[in-house]
Amino acid sequence: GTTAQVAAQAREVGLDYDFENMVVTGTLDSHRLTHYAKTVGKEKELSEALLQAYFVDAKHIGNHDVLLEIATSVGLDHDAVRDVLTTDVYTEDVRAEEKRASDLGITGVPFFVFDNKYGVSGAQPTEAFTQVLEKVWSENNPTIQVLSNGATCTDDNCDI
Repeated sequence: GTTAQVAAQAREVGLDYDFENMVVTGTLDSHRLTHYAKTVGKEKELSEALLQAYFVDAKHIGNHDVLLEIATSVGLDHDAVRDVLTTDVYTEDVRAEEKRASDLGITGVPFFVFDNKYGVSGAQPTEAFTQVLEKVWSENNPTIQVLSNGATCTDDNCDI
């Protein structure tokens, strides 16, 4: 099935996804915490820890105690995290992101948007990204050609 394929792809890059024991839960609070983490420069660390907790460790990331443990493990302040979890701060931000995703037709993750126009859904081969990037590049830089030997030429000159 689909989860088996995703698990196999994950294993190829060293991730051991545990779909059998995964706890499906609401993610509003984890997204709100990510917004807080961004304000203190820890968004990437928290996002990675949440993904690890959910996909690999099969933790219940809808549970406030689990979220508190994960957030403090990446250096976020315990009391600040507790404050975020016990209020509705950042809820509007998360809902606005959800609306934007819905407007773009995004129904799952991962989903990559290029130039606010083209989307690539799911774990795709490199070629899918290459095609989209080349299309975006050509639309935004119509006078530039990339030659096979790596030289870049414009109407004015060639940089080899």
